Amino acid sequence: MKFEGRIALVTGASRGIGKSTALKLASEGANVAVHYAKSADKAKAVCEQLRALGRNAISVQADVADRDAVNRMVTQVTGELGPIELLVNNAGDVGSVPFSELTPEHWDRIIAVNLTGSFNVLWAVKPGMIARRFGRIVNVASIAALAVRPDQMPYAAAKAGVISLTKSCCGALAPHNIRVNAVAPGAIATDMLGEVTPAFAEHLRSTTPLGRLGEPEEMANVIAFLLSEESSYMTGATVIASGGRILMP
Repeated sequence: MKFEGRIALVTGASRGIGKSTALKLASEGANVAVHYAKSADKAKAVCEQLRALGRNAISVQADVADRDAVNRMVTQVTGELGPIELLVNNAGDVGSVPFSELTPEHWDRIIAVNLTGSFNVLWAVKPGMIARRFGRIVNVASIAALAVRPDQMPYAAAKAGVISLTKSCCGALAPHNIRVNAVAPGAIATDMLGEVTPAFAEHLRSTTPLGRLGEPEEMANVIAFLLSEESSYMTGATVIASGGRILMP
């Protein structure tokens, strides 16, 4: 198995891409910490699925925008499961609002969760990875970072920052045998899609060259590849997985 005995932390893992990633890593041998912000019952249910696969699993709560809470979370995971070797920074919030309705407070929160949150978790696990000279990190970005999204301005800016964070960290962490990459999903069939109207959901499908939405499991496969030694010569990269939608206006 690719991740036999490894300890993984997946943020935003109570649903969607994070849940599918936790299941994928566990199916390949990893013990997984399932992070959640508010959905405690869903996170516990994911842990039950992971334990059914024969893995150790715990659910951990934190607001990733709160640096102290993140540090406590990492301490808890290390104490209960062991040193974190695999990190998937997936927690996020789209928070779509029209440009005319965007407030500074909304901007601050979306940036805090999506960008500062990714930094906080990465920074909290980094010292342990450096000490053990091993770490694999995947930051979940979005094609919103690479295209015009007028109703998602703070989200798009934050995800562009996530891609830059990934690039900026790779050189400093590479000498310590730590690889950091990103994935930029397109329109994926997750709970977040429930925030848009049926008409817009159909627009997403019709403007994707493959003619469908992506599945969370497909993103989990990409993430697992980037965490595995199958991608051993990759760091600082962003893999676009959008069904071709990144090519469309």
